[in-house]
Amino acid sequence: MSRNRQSQTVNPQSFPGPDDIVRTVLSNGITILCRTNFNSPSIVVSGYVQAGALFDPDEKLGLADFTATALMRGTQGRDFQGIYDALESVGASLGFSGRTHTASFSGRALAEDLPLLLDLLSEAMRQPVFPDEQVERLRAQWLTGLAIRAQDTSDMASLIFDQIVYDGHPYGRPEDGFPETVQAITRDDLVDFHRRHYGPKGMVIAIVGAVEPEDAVAQVTSVLGDWQNPGQPDTPPLPPLEPLGETVRRHHAIPGKSQADIVMGTSGPSRRDPDYLAASLGNSVLGQFGLMGRIGDVVRERSGLAYYAYSSLSAGIGPGGWYVSAGVNPANVQKATDLIVEELKRFVERGVTAEELLDSQTNFVGRLPLSLESNAVAGALLNIERYDLGLDYYRRYPALVHAVTPESVLAAARKYIHPDKLAIATAGP
Repeated sequence: MSRNRQSQTVNPQSFPGPDDIVRTVLSNGITILCRTNFNSPSIVVSGYVQAGALFDPDEKLGLADFTATALMRGTQGRDFQGIYDALESVGASLGFSGRTHTASFSGRALAEDLPLLLDLLSEAMRQPVFPDEQVERLRAQWLTGLAIRAQDTSDMASLIFDQIVYDGHPYGRPEDGFPETVQAITRDDLVDFHRRHYGPKGMVIAIVGAVEPEDAVAQVTSVLGDWQNPGQPDTPPLPPLEPLGETVRRHHAIPGKSQADIVMGTSGPSRRDPDYLAASLGNSVLGQFGLMGRIGDVVRERSGLAYYAYSSLSAGIGPGGWYVSAGVNPANVQKATDLIVEELKRFVERGVTAEELLDSQTNFVGRLPLSLESNAVAGALLNIERYDLGLDYYRRYPALVHAVTPESVLAAARKYIHPDKLAIATAGP
């Protein structure tokens, strides 16, 4: 009874909804999402453009991410130092990063400095010059990061897992590329990628904070409303993903390591799939809730075989991964793997209990207000748009969560998790 009362104390009307989210589409295709919050003197600007790693050629993986990261290394109006002097002078921030489907940006400032933030955003996206010296400096940093990745057992196990699950699919390629592909990228490649793929088509920008929506829309229109790129292509459709027909094991050797990392599982739902919430709540029971759910309890707490062990569900536009991660003594890799397989078998045979599900449902609903407080709600607005959830999604969310049943969790588990057809990636000595 106490759990039910706790979940009912959350008032869905306090969440973002159609009455306090202003959605505007400019004539050039840019979608603007605004939510006013005068309880904070600041402003958050987040968004994305359709210029992700899906456009990367195999021989130059990392090109989209490299381009996004290089945008603020110099523009037609300011050099690298001038950009950061302008930001630091008002305590503001702005950054870009590349992802699989999009290049994302995020910045924050005092509300009075929103014009400056939007000017810099526009300059970086529309007028980057990719100075040779800055490109080479960025390349050196990138290659250092890849060298660190190559020695990280967790990162390499994750990379190998993706290569197994998404064999022949764009999701099997790392967004940050490989040393040889990053070395192959030239300044001309950055210029050409920017020219072809940066434009207003499919761009989304969310602005949350101490600003009236009409003012925010007017300011965006003044700096981006005339942006055009007639040749900007549509994002290529994702090919179908072939599920594994058998268990595939692969080990990546990193000599001298005292720990081995395991990533094992299958592909899961996309964020738009109707069984996403059932899978997500099931994953909470499997390896998240409390001390990392059943996986953490069996593998770490009771057996003492792992430094950490938990499960994850990474759902996006396409099929995400549903997997278990564990860090173990290299001598315990096989024991831990066998134990995880047995737990997955129990999960797809028995599902979850009503009490376990209620615990996770209460947690999901109870933590939502914290994730939406203040101007961090900008990310939530982007998710609404990215996954076409509807402006009333967060108002409906508590009811959607509590509509999930043990039977629907079991159906999702059996649909996606096949204990005899797993990708098992390990990295270590």
